[in-house]
Amino acid sequence: MGNAYEYYRAADRAAAVIMPEYPRAVDDPPPGRPVFDAVETKWISPWEALAQLVALVRDVPSTDDLVRTVVLYPPPEGAPQTDEEWGALPEDSPYFIGPGIEELPVDVRDTLADVPDERLVELGERWAEGDEESMFGAEPAQLAELIGELRGLARRARDEGQLLYCWSCL
Repeated sequence: MGNAYEYYRAADRAAAVIMPEYPRAVDDPPPGRPVFDAVETKWISPWEALAQLVALVRDVPSTDDLVRTVVLYPPPEGAPQTDEEWGALPEDSPYFIGPGIEELPVDVRDTLADVPDERLVELGERWAEGDEESMFGAEPAQLAELIGELRGLARRARDEGQLLYCWSCL
């Protein structure tokens, strides 16, 4: 099993990290679990594949710092600081396997929200031509549909004054 990435919107950081152990893209969560407006992307990491999409939309080169996220969970202030502290963590520590939650910048939300209908197919085609390792051979039509879903999520977040977040897990 590979990494799973789910993008969702939340009112603020406190709301974004509620019950971090649970996935965000769930159609019918059990009672007591938070409900999020989310898009499940499986392998679209914010730093590689999503950054490639943002670069395509903006018509700029994709760089390592194009999508600068803020780590919210596991809490960075509790992260091990030394090799010994890292070595003392159990194998299943969230610092190793997740879940992780990161906040995406406003400009990324707005870039996604502003994608016009007439660019969906073109962006899907161009994104599919990206780095094979980060795109996993996805079909352009699938990617165009995913871009539309991410755009919808970004628009709803912007309309509500919310930010986008990424929940991830191994």
